[in-house]
Amino acid sequence: MTGLAAGWDHATFAHGRAGDAEHDVELLLAFLNTRDLELGTDVLDSAASWRAWVTERGLGPVSDLPKLRTARTALRSSLGEGTKAVPFSGTVQIELSQGIPTIATTDALQAVLAAAARVALLGSWDRFKICQAETCQSAFFDRSRNRSRTWCSMQICGNREKARLWRERTRALSAS
Repeated sequence: MTGLAAGWDHATFAHGRAGDAEHDVELLLAFLNTRDLELGTDVLDSAASWRAWVTERGLGPVSDLPKLRTARTALRSSLGEGTKAVPFSGTVQIELSQGIPTIATTDALQAVLAAAARVALLGSWDRFKICQAETCQSAFFDRSRNRSRTWCSMQICGNREKARLWRERTRALSAS
């Protein structure tokens, strides 16, 4: 069980302590990154790879691949990938469990959407970003105090980008 019913404390989440909120963040990141540009792979290319992904995370029944691709595209576009927003709507169910409202899910897509809803409701959606490196485009969760991260990894993507910019400046100076 994740989310509000499991005692998700927003103050604790905001200070970066692990818990159920971290599970939601990791699940959502894993789903957003089911496509890897650098490796040229996409978990949503086949039912078998999606089924393995779902089984590995214990998310229940497998969802429809075209709907999953649309959901992933819509979620990534809401983070700034692409130029236009992609519409998508999904359904989650609220149940009372021991007098506490909980989000109930019946399949893997609903579990991902429930995680996204919990993160958004608690005001942390804007910490999800898409890496600005053109060859990467991975989703990441910005844990910096001022929410200013640009790359998924400063050591890899940030370093590559800074080196590329330096080479461009050096070429421009030597050409003039």
